[in-house]
Amino acid sequence: MGTEKPTRIRVEDLGLAFGGVRALDHISLEIRDNEILAIIGPNGAGKTAFLNCLNGFYLPEEGEIYYDGRKITRMRPYKLAKLGFARTFQNIELYTGLSTLDNLMAARHVLMNQNFLADSVYLGWAKKEEIEHRRTVEDIIDFLEIEHVRNRVVAVLPYGLRKRVELGRALALEPKVLLLDEPMAGMNLEEKEDMARFIIDVFEGQGATYPHTRALRDGVRCIVLVEHDMRVVMDIADRIIVFDFGRKIAEGTPAEIKSNPAVIKAYLGQET
Repeated sequence: MGTEKPTRIRVEDLGLAFGGVRALDHISLEIRDNEILAIIGPNGAGKTAFLNCLNGFYLPEEGEIYYDGRKITRMRPYKLAKLGFARTFQNIELYTGLSTLDNLMAARHVLMNQNFLADSVYLGWAKKEEIEHRRTVEDIIDFLEIEHVRNRVVAVLPYGLRKRVELGRALALEPKVLLLDEPMAGMNLEEKEDMARFIIDVFEGQGATYPHTRALRDGVRCIVLVEHDMRVVMDIADRIIVFDFGRKIAEGTPAEIKSNPAVIKAYLGQET
C-alpha cells in the first residue's frame, strides 16, 4: 500500500435543513489531492446539496469546510472561483442566448485583471489580456472537440453538446477543484464514453498539447463527481462516498463499495 494522499478539502460535521427535511446530516469527510472522488446515493440523498455547500451556493447551518487548511464555509461563490473552484450543474446553466465561444469567454471574466476604464477604451494591455484569455478558450474548444459549434448559440445545440460546453465553461476558470454534478445525465452511451474520456484527460493533464491552459496542461488534481451511472463511477473513481437521506453511510474503493451491505440496502431496499 502506498502513502495516503494529502487532504485538500476537509468537511467537518456539515448540517443543512430545508424546513423539517435534513438535506445533510452531520457529514464529515475528506477530499484528497490527486484523486477522482465519486459521491453516489439514491435520489434525494443530499449529493447536490453537498456540492452546493462546497462552492458557496448554500450556507450550511452547522459544521465547517476547510480548503488547504483555510476555512471557506461561508465564502461566496465568486471568491471560491478565484480560489480555484469550478463546477457543472445537474440542470445545465449556460447563457442560452450566447454562442459556445462567448459562454467560455464569460467564464474568464473572474480571472481578468484589467479595470473597467482600460476595458472600455480597449487600451493595449487590456487587448493583450483578452488575447491571452482567447488562447485559453481556444485550447478548451479544441480539447472538447467542439470547434464545429464554436459560433453557434448554445440554446440550439443537442443536449450532449451543451453538457460538453458546460464542462468547457468550468475548465475556463482554470480550476484546482472541479465539481461535476451528474455530467452524463441524459446522455447516450457514446456521449457518456466521450465525457468519461474528457474527465480522465482533464485529471491527468495534457502537457505541452495545451500550453495556454493550466487546467489542461497540468491537470485538475481534485475532482468530485456526482453520478448515477454506476458503470462509469466504478471505472473512473479512485474512491467513493455514499450518501443516503443526508447521511454518509459508506466510504471506500470501488471494489469495497460494490460489496458493501449498507450500500446494497440503500439502493435496493431491505431484503424480505
